[in-house]
Amino acid sequence: MKKVNWMVVLAGVAVGIAALALSALGNPANMGFCIACFERDIAGALGLHSAAVVQYMRPEIIGLVLGAMVMALVKGEFRAKGGSSPATRFLLGALVMIGALVFLGCPLRMMLRLGGGDLNALVALLGFALGIFVGTLFLKRGFSLKRSYTLGTAEGAVLPVLLIIGGVAFLLFPALFKISEKGPGSQHAPFLIALVIAMVVGAFAQRSRLCVAGGLRDVMMFKDFKLLYGFVAILIVTMIGKLALGGLKWGNLTAFKLGFAEQPVAHSAHVWNFLGMALAGWGSVLLGGCPLRQLILAGEGNGDSAVAAFGMIAGAAISHNFGLAGAAGKPAAEAVSLNAKVVILCGFLILLAISLINLPKGAKKQA
Repeated sequence: MKKVNWMVVLAGVAVGIAALALSALGNPANMGFCIACFERDIAGALGLHSAAVVQYMRPEIIGLVLGAMVMALVKGEFRAKGGSSPATRFLLGALVMIGALVFLGCPLRMMLRLGGGDLNALVALLGFALGIFVGTLFLKRGFSLKRSYTLGTAEGAVLPVLLIIGGVAFLLFPALFKISEKGPGSQHAPFLIALVIAMVVGAFAQRSRLCVAGGLRDVMMFKDFKLLYGFVAILIVTMIGKLALGGLKWGNLTAFKLGFAEQPVAHSAHVWNFLGMALAGWGSVLLGGCPLRQLILAGEGNGDSAVAAFGMIAGAAISHNFGLAGAAGKPAAEAVSLNAKVVILCGFLILLAISLINLPKGAKKQA
């Protein structure tokens, strides 16, 4: 086992504190940070789906990318590159999002929910780990989405610039966007405060290479726990914060509550929580990182990760336009639609095809 990387731990602590603070300032309970949920809200704000309760131009996504970009520029690590199977990455991003929204949270929110005592997230974590394990089997056989190529600086700045334009337009011309009047989309921290907090988190994530999928992948492949410590830190900070501060009823910050039932923005359809995050885990490994990591890489100029992020936004729109997202608060038997179940199972077949197609020729014959 390698030594603890304290920058990763510090990044995890920062994420945990930021998530608690954002919920206290108005973000939904157990959803101070959620890449899947917030990209879904942005898709709604842009009119890409019509689910009225999840529409808002979330500044946290903008801040994460900008914080990573600023830190990368300061450290001389901004590198514009791309061209590594962009269509496949778009599809993978969409599938990761669809799986996450069945569970109602990305890997980051999964850890925040678990830190708040939501045992549905433990079921999802087991599925996520299984998906990553399956993905590592193909990595060991040489899976690759092929090399990327150096591009002009402007190409690497496309996603950050679009997010800046979107954020400024939202502040100056809010009537152009759809904004939820009730539900999770109506619950949000003050825009500029959330933006600054997210920029700080983005900077920490850029320096530490924080990634849930990467942490589990490295443990399984190399017995390297370095990245995993960051998410253990998130779990511990969230749990301590909920136990210490949850009873004060600050904003939407809730107290620690151990169990499956009556958890904020959650459901207990265990099989589909497991399978949804298994799909997200496998797809994240093939992409080279979880949804948070894709945003951070995009901030560093990685156009392939920007394409994956666009795929996730498209996946969010598909999820809500076709009734694929899990239904919070409903009984387990009603929480996941038949459409979602079919798409999740088909998603595994698509990931299997992508995994096999992108193996080296010799490995394909053995498979």
